[in-house]
Amino acid sequence: MNFHVYTDGSCKGNPGKGGYAYIVYDDFGEVWINGHGSELESTNNKMEITAAIEALKKIKELYQNYIITLYSDSAYLVNCFNDDWINRWKKNGWKTHRKEDVLNKELWETLYNLVKETHAIFERVSRKDSRIREVDKMAKMATKGL
Repeated sequence: MNFHVYTDGSCKGNPGKGGYAYIVYDDFGEVWINGHGSELESTNNKMEITAAIEALKKIKELYQNYIITLYSDSAYLVNCFNDDWINRWKKNGWKTHRKEDVLNKELWETLYNLVKETHAIFERVSRKDSRIREVDKMAKMATKGL
């Protein structure tokens, strides 16, 4: 089974009220699962990472034998895996190339392990993509429940 996972994070203020959302589609464009959540005090980057974590956790919990492509408009999220930043951070004791602590280390570690377990791959998409716009609306709505 191929899953196409669209994720987004949102924050009202940065830091501020944060929301995240994900939608999981199959190859035929049918929605299999979706979810969202929020935090009172967060950042946009935390919410972007959290959206990916929660989507992968849910797929892993519910399904077996899947191929996952995760789509995001966040260069930070996608480049972390596609440009191998995360392995360099891990190798350097969770330090950046400037020898500074990696922000959101605990979230990155969780996501790293989920990506290894699920073999997810990442693809950056435009904010104009209709599915990204939909998940963006969900993430923004999640902040309103706080």
